[in-house]
Amino acid sequence: MELKLIKTKKDYNIALERIDTFFEEGVKKGTSKGNELELLLLLIEKYEDEHTPVDSPDPVEAIKFRMEQMNLKPKDLEPILGNKSLVSKILNRKRNLSLSMIRAINEKLKISTDVLIQEY
Repeated sequence: MELKLIKTKKDYNIALERIDTFFEEGVKKGTSKGNELELLLLLIEKYEDEHTPVDSPDPVEAIKFRMEQMNLKPKDLEPILGNKSLVSKILNRKRNLSLSMIRAINEKLKISTDVLIQEY
């Protein structure tokens, strides 16, 4: 197969089929097919990045997701965000995050500031 940039959905599907074939064959790294597989994966990644961009998560959803991951309750956010009422308003989207809150969440919960600064 001649390797070329993936520009259409048809090209994309052909590349995916080729990759499936390689996986079924158990292609090994360092072989000519293994090198082709690596290049195809890069081309597919480039196509997907251009044609199916992933939006950053909503700040409140990101906070709730991290709370779930860390097994935190809203009361656990009080030292980070302030009092119970403030935590409730933020989690219910009735109040925006301040810059100091964004910094604290980033530091304590390790959520990217790029996510936290978005409007919701």
